[in-house]
Amino acid sequence: MKRIMLVLALLAMGTILFAQVNLPADYRFASGSWAISGQRLYQNDARAGLAKMNIRVPQSGAMLYEFDARYESGGEDGHGGFGLHIFVDSAFNGPSWGAGTSYLLWLNYDENPGTRQIPRGLSAQVYRSYSNSRMDLVQSYDLNYIADMVTYDDLNYPVHFRITADGNTGEVRVYDPTVASGTVYYELALKDMPKTGNWVALRTNGVRLSFTN
Repeated sequence: MKRIMLVLALLAMGTILFAQVNLPADYRFASGSWAISGQRLYQNDARAGLAKMNIRVPQSGAMLYEFDARYESGGEDGHGGFGLHIFVDSAFNGPSWGAGTSYLLWLNYDENPGTRQIPRGLSAQVYRSYSNSRMDLVQSYDLNYIADMVTYDDLNYPVHFRITADGNTGEVRVYDPTVASGTVYYELALKDMPKTGNWVALRTNGVRLSFTN
């Protein structure tokens, strides 16, 4: 279990999620097949390419995102991804490529990507969203050197994350969940700060996942 937790923590940008069963009063299942079952929030449509859930979360200054995420199914076809838009200015309640003005932190697995900017296999990306239909790739990370550490048995376990993002400085820290002291973290820098937001948008692509806080 520690191996998959370390792999995901090292991504530093691909899995910053805020999802919980006790959701804020204002949340919207915008696209995909979302449901709450027991103590977990599920996105159940492995074929949905733009599954998205909008959650009203006022964001300014230092923010904390804490959650666990668990793979359910859908990666058997060689493609799947998930991530979170942070500092979203306004929510669009339907399928969309972007999410207003925001940053998307994304974890991706694709055996046949359609562009050379995205490495084949395991990778992570940071996108800057300008509107609901326009996003630019800021940076892409090839993670295949650690892909052989991930097994399907590992994916049966939920992985707990603790991430901070500072809207004033753009500093993002992903804390290593294998270190009990909580003192080890990995850094990512966002640009064009300061930034505030009213929403986060949790999204998946071609995979079933579940989440809880």
